[in-house]
Amino acid sequence: MLVLTALLSANLTAFTLFGLDKRRARLGLRRYSERTLLLWALAGGTAGAFLGRHLFRHKTRKQPFSRRLWLIAMAQATMFAAWALL
Repeated sequence: MLVLTALLSANLTAFTLFGLDKRRARLGLRRYSERTLLLWALAGGTAGAFLGRHLFRHKTRKQPFSRRLWLIAMAQATMFAAWALL
């Protein structure tokens, strides 16, 4: 239950940060770093990051960012598959 709560929190945080960062970009305010966004994905918020990216149309043209997010997703999927096979 604790793991599910942590994953839900990470996904909600990642999703929210994508929305806030998009808003800050439009308003010309200081933004969240790509590192922060990727760290929340790495912390388990990958689904929230992808959903926020899609819904807010944010960071969709940034290829280095996109590659890193996909690498995180693939690494997490690989680790989950390895864990499931144990």
